[in-house]
Amino acid sequence: MTRRIRSRGAAVGAALLAVAAAGAGAAIVLWPAARTTATGAEAQRLELVTATGVHPLEVEIATTPERQALGLMYRTSLPDSKGMLFPHKEPRELTMWMRNTYIPLDMVFILRDGTVHRIEARTEPLSEHIISSDGPVLAVLEIAGGAAERLGLKPGDKVRHALFEAPPSN
Repeated sequence: MTRRIRSRGAAVGAALLAVAAAGAGAAIVLWPAARTTATGAEAQRLELVTATGVHPLEVEIATTPERQALGLMYRTSLPDSKGMLFPHKEPRELTMWMRNTYIPLDMVFILRDGTVHRIEARTEPLSEHIISSDGPVLAVLEIAGGAAERLGLKPGDKVRHALFEAPPSN
């Protein structure tokens, strides 16, 4: 597993960029530095923007094939404030399953721009049933089963995270 190490220079550069953007009237979101969880995964802040408000989550980022294959298997609980994000380099049809996953999950399929494409709610624990994104998506967010409903998350809502920020135009 590789880790990105953020230097003090990078943090200063990001702060200067924020000041410059604010002075130009632009609104940007600076995400806190990643941290490592007890499972060794990288964790970052993510926000769900729904009709009921903005809901921050701490998500583990499954960036390697091994971490994506393991996912949330063998976990016995997951609070509504946590989850796992499965990012991909390019949008594509994605499929998931619940093998060795002991708790029900909501699978949130997310488009390149951070729009929620679809939600598979309360997936069946330990099932090998294939769950499809039903179209090309950039990422899947797994959260506790029923959390999408409790947070008011619906298709068309937005997910805010650096993964979904628009690339700079030239």
